[in-house]
Amino acid sequence: MPSTTTAPETDPSKTVVEEITGWLRLYSDGTVERLTPPGAEPFTVIVLPYTEPRNGVTVHDVTTARGVDARLYLPAEPATAHRPRRRPLLLHFHGGGFCLSSPSWALYHNFYASLTTKLDVAGIVSVFLPLAPEHRLPAAIDAGHAALLWLRDVACGEDENNNGAAHHLDPAVERLRDEADFARVFLIGDSSGGNLVHLVAAHAAAKDDGAGADLHPVRLAGGVLLNPGFAREKSRSELENPPSLFLTEEMVDKLLALGVPLGMNKDSPYTSPSLAAEAVARLHMPPMLLMVAEKDLLHDPQVEYGEAMARVGKTVETVVSRGAVAHVFYLNFFAVESDPLTAERTRELIDTIKTFIDRY
Repeated sequence: MPSTTTAPETDPSKTVVEEITGWLRLYSDGTVERLTPPGAEPFTVIVLPYTEPRNGVTVHDVTTARGVDARLYLPAEPATAHRPRRRPLLLHFHGGGFCLSSPSWALYHNFYASLTTKLDVAGIVSVFLPLAPEHRLPAAIDAGHAALLWLRDVACGEDENNNGAAHHLDPAVERLRDEADFARVFLIGDSSGGNLVHLVAAHAAAKDDGAGADLHPVRLAGGVLLNPGFAREKSRSELENPPSLFLTEEMVDKLLALGVPLGMNKDSPYTSPSLAAEAVARLHMPPMLLMVAEKDLLHDPQVEYGEAMARVGKTVETVVSRGAVAHVFYLNFFAVESDPLTAERTRELIDTIKTFIDRY
């Protein structure tokens, strides 16, 4: 859990050394206070796991033997003779500029629980990522790779704790083991989680050197980057597109600065579209689906990422959600319910994801 502090006026020894308005304060002693800005409260509500199906889904929180926690979304209806027994599996990385949010927030639950029923998948595994600035990159990349190793353990029936003693498999994990096609694992991430799709795939490719032995029988079949957090110095879209509750210019500048390793800035392979592509030029990367929102502050660097990846010979399909839709619009469940354009673009986004997964 993140550290919290009292306000500096009640603790004179502390001063605020960095603040992201409404979201985060970093104090001089290194402690971090995470906040909820007005209007964001419904999205940051913690949704507890549940084993009784709701809208065709059950939700399970598991502690893995690899040192990462995960949330599992499983279709309530198990595989039958009328459905393929083994189906693809999605591994999800949440957004928040590497510094904020949790898979248990309603923001993610409402979309990914629904997505589980709309895709023909065995389930979606969402990783509880370590947060910066307490845990700067590459901590979240390491957590993503640990989650892949855990999936390998589950596939092989070798889920063990640190002492080598076998875990009693959670029934939800057993279902995952029995129904998932581990040769068709897709990474998916929102905002900075989209960066992690690229970074975790690159990390796995570098360790495997193209052979796949490190993760076998798990195979990364593809990656889905939803409005990823690639950035550079003041792109045209950042200057011209309006901010939203989920992304402002201040958040772009400050969250990314707190998320990358000390001494780095936005011009790093973690966040720069061109440097991210250059870093994987010699690696075997899975095909990627890049979803871009037309009014996203980060529209331009997202498009640049797709172009830069193509220049180094990687397969990236870029699809733009047209019209007045902004950063991670599909996660704003109020807009999806009330605004016809947002609802239509969200349906199109889900259909595009489904087509991509079915192709690979």
